[in-house]
Amino acid sequence: MLLWLGEYLTQFYSFFNVFSYLTFRAIISTLTALIISLYFGPKLIRALQNMQIGQTVRDDGPESHLVKSGTPTMGGLLILAAIVVSVLLWADLTNTYVWVVLFVLVSFGLIGFVDDYRKVIRKDSNGLIARWKYFWQTVIGLATAIFLYQFAQSPEETTLLIPFVKNVLPQLGLLYIGLVYFVIVGTSNAVNLTDGLDGLAIVPTIMVAGAFAVFAYMTGHANFSEYLHIPHIALASELVVVCTAIVGAGLGFLWFNTYPAQVFMGDVGSLALGAALGVIAVLVRQELVLFIMGGVFVIETLSVILQVGSYKLRGQRIFRMAPIHHHYELKGWPEPRVIVRFWIISLVLVLIGLATLKLR
Repeated sequence: MLLWLGEYLTQFYSFFNVFSYLTFRAIISTLTALIISLYFGPKLIRALQNMQIGQTVRDDGPESHLVKSGTPTMGGLLILAAIVVSVLLWADLTNTYVWVVLFVLVSFGLIGFVDDYRKVIRKDSNGLIARWKYFWQTVIGLATAIFLYQFAQSPEETTLLIPFVKNVLPQLGLLYIGLVYFVIVGTSNAVNLTDGLDGLAIVPTIMVAGAFAVFAYMTGHANFSEYLHIPHIALASELVVVCTAIVGAGLGFLWFNTYPAQVFMGDVGSLALGAALGVIAVLVRQELVLFIMGGVFVIETLSVILQVGSYKLRGQRIFRMAPIHHHYELKGWPEPRVIVRFWIISLVLVLIGLATLKLR
């Protein structure tokens, strides 16, 4: 929106030409989302407290979590609002990829909102029934996958980029649709499972989004993509603004979500952010790198799958509690220790993911 205004004003004042620079808009997008989060955060927290929209804590969880009962939740509304406003202000709104990410972000946010609404307002501990949650995730995921497949303008947009391998770009064909669906829905639920401790999910999300800003810039730049032997997709460059908006909104939310948390993001935030990371990975052709950089999300998800599978097949649990962050809490690790160590692991994995740009 402001890009158009800047282009118009450039004819009167050359200063406004700066709006055309992607790096400038990326920086301002981060700051805009951050300021929105910091300014409206206290207002949202007070509103949630007044409406008594508080977190319900599991009885079988760590005893230290009992003090979290009643902490305002659905703070993901703040994150989504900050991202959407920042992107609408600073991104090129003629770019189809920008609208695809916003569609996925808001759609999965609506699913999470309904789930949170049922849990904390209607006091239905089950929230949105699982089959309906997955049904709507499937509808949105498949709709996005089919659209991207039909919209693809070049073979590079539907190839599989394999990390650390040079000049091997298998064409996926219709398998692309299945991959897109799996990445979007899988990442959405993985981030949702990770969101169990103060700041545990939002910091890896910030790190991965920041890394994807680098990938988007390189993928959208013809010279850099040729030098790095990655597919050149011109539309991907504008995703830098989207990724930096996620970083800014996430940092602003972390201000209130850091231990001890004043607010939780709820499913409205975790489902939306996970889906957004998934679709961005697809658009910049880095689905496998997302598997690396989002390793914390993968570990959390696998711990749940293994726990459930082991209990059903053998009648025994592998972990004291799943997801795995609760396992370490029950082993006696203080919550901040679990959180920070998972952050460190996430940082290392993101650096490895970035290294795939050059190591091939």
